[in-house]
Amino acid sequence: MFEIEYKGGNTVVISTKKAVIVADPKLSVVGLKDVVIKDAVEIATEARFALGSQDAKLLIEGPGEYGVADFDIHGIATQRHLDTADQELTSTMYRIEVGEVRIGLIGNIYENLSEDQLEALGILDILILPVGGNGYTLDATGAANLVRKIDPKVVIPIHYAEAGLAYEVAQDPLEIFVKELGTAVESVPKYKIKSAAAMPPVLTIVEVTRS
Repeated sequence: MFEIEYKGGNTVVISTKKAVIVADPKLSVVGLKDVVIKDAVEIATEARFALGSQDAKLLIEGPGEYGVADFDIHGIATQRHLDTADQELTSTMYRIEVGEVRIGLIGNIYENLSEDQLEALGILDILILPVGGNGYTLDATGAANLVRKIDPKVVIPIHYAEAGLAYEVAQDPLEIFVKELGTAVESVPKYKIKSAAAMPPVLTIVEVTRS
């Protein structure tokens, strides 16, 4: 049905046979080459992670409902990790539906989501979220707490310490999140989903190795 690739930082590519989403494609913020895919749907959790590529089919960088190609996308405004409650909401998290599978894509957010925000995300099969912490994004504890609230079948961690990535703030290694969540881990070069029925029966961390 579709596959998920991890490019480093917050950058993820979700592909079906007919369409592609590239999330937070501005990889130059962590010292890598920006991801440009012709006719892709570009979505950004923050404006500074967007490219606005002329080759994109559509640019989404805020709340709203979007139906494009094989994807139904719902953007939800949320508080950025470094902001305070009285500041404008400058981050967007997304629910992406591909057929019967529902994916949550979360950027560098404050972990205490409201009941309304959790309801807007809804029931998710897959949750993609940063885990590197150190004051820049969700840390292992905050990410694990959010996973438990949302209760997906699969968690794909992103934005953690890896060789070759130059983060603005040093990030914790993936192992800290794995230990904190305390569940099974599967490591794959790409995560391929054939159907909703083929999802794991119990919560599983899927480490998608950077491509």
